[in-house]
Amino acid sequence: MRIIAAALLLSTTACSAMAAEKMVTAPAPTADEAPKTTLQTAVFAGGCFWGVEGVFERLKGVQSVRSGYAGGSKATASYDKIGYGTTGHAEAVEITYDPKKISYGTLMQVLFSVAHDPTQLNRQGPDTGPQYRSTIFPQTPEQTTLAKAYISQLNTAKTWGKPLVTTLESSKPFYKAEDYHQNYLRAHPNQPYIMFNDLPKVEALKTRFPALWSEKPAA
Repeated sequence: MRIIAAALLLSTTACSAMAAEKMVTAPAPTADEAPKTTLQTAVFAGGCFWGVEGVFERLKGVQSVRSGYAGGSKATASYDKIGYGTTGHAEAVEITYDPKKISYGTLMQVLFSVAHDPTQLNRQGPDTGPQYRSTIFPQTPEQTTLAKAYISQLNTAKTWGKPLVTTLESSKPFYKAEDYHQNYLRAHPNQPYIMFNDLPKVEALKTRFPALWSEKPAA
């Protein structure tokens, strides 16, 4: 259904314009994580995980990115179940990163700036339902504090001109998605859905955050 919808969107400029996600370059967070010497993990949801993974795997300092599900139970963590929007899961990505090279605050800045539109409630582009919601899944109390502060900062600044709908869901495990979802964007760059919805996000990362761009994608 996702691919069929993209093909229909590509058929007219008007439909494409309506479906495209709004990109706004968010300011850097005023608060960021304390220095750390070990690899850290971040879990974000912002619509279809193909595009979100495609963005974060291109950041310097990111070691790996996995597509998966977060917000629901292990029993319903599968693509055929979450599509109904009743499992509590969101399509999410798990990012393993080196905090000596990139910070949690910078990851959040990229999430809000190019990976998705944080003002769309339970949807991104042509995809609708709570499984496509904008959510941060903090992995530590510090991440919870930083995420709350950053969302408040962006709302106060009225960066998007309207409130963010991004939710925080702590203590929700991440479950890796099926193998065919991993590295999907790189494996299918010519697929209409990827071309219209996801490749522009990757290009926006390269042009808006050139200092963060990595020519070699993470493993």
